[in-house]
Amino acid sequence: MTLRVLLADDQRMVRTGFRYILDAEPDIEVVAEADDGIEALRLAEHHRPDVCLLDIRMPGITGLDVTRRLAGPGVPDPLRVIVVTTFDLDEYVHEALHGGAVGFLLKDAGPTMLIEAVRAAARGEAMVSPQITVRLLRHFTSHRARPPLLGSGPHPLSERELTTVRAAAEGLTNAEIAERLYISLGTVKKHLAAAQLKLDVRNRVELAAWAYRHGHMDEPPRPPGFPLRRRPAGP
Repeated sequence: MTLRVLLADDQRMVRTGFRYILDAEPDIEVVAEADDGIEALRLAEHHRPDVCLLDIRMPGITGLDVTRRLAGPGVPDPLRVIVVTTFDLDEYVHEALHGGAVGFLLKDAGPTMLIEAVRAAARGEAMVSPQITVRLLRHFTSHRARPPLLGSGPHPLSERELTTVRAAAEGLTNAEIAERLYISLGTVKKHLAAAQLKLDVRNRVELAAWAYRHGHMDEPPRPPGFPLRRRPAGP
């Protein structure tokens, strides 16, 4: 199935670059482009794309306003929106995710991350630029009470599932998790899907939030069963 994408950005060069990257993939097609928020809203409602890539600062109405109208709480048939911006501001991240966005990427995240985010959004998963994910979740959990030591409280995850969730909470992509843990990409997806089901969460952002809330990111001893790849010494 070909994933149909809407691009909305007031900079033509950005739209051209994104179109070039996405149209080169055999399973992705850019079906419409908009250079302002009002046009983005109209085209999204007309084409009903699988994924909308929205800039934040656009003429007319902002990408955050468009996100709320297309995917926010109470929208009967929400679209899947990824906010892509140069502005690395926490208030934008919070507003985008609370407004219904399933992803938040910086424009310098790179082609691989952009493509993976589109595919993840189409599957109903969430993806946030790794540096934002870690900072956001640390801020989100900074005022929580100190949790019990890891392992002292029950949770439904296996050791391998927990290790995979912790890697995702660090902001690693599935491919990076597979490389670190010496497992296949399919096994990473299987562990994350099982963890979502067991914890009753919707996506990897909520998985990461669970890991931070419950103290699983406090550098506990490595559980057995996963040999971690060591970085080479030197600069």
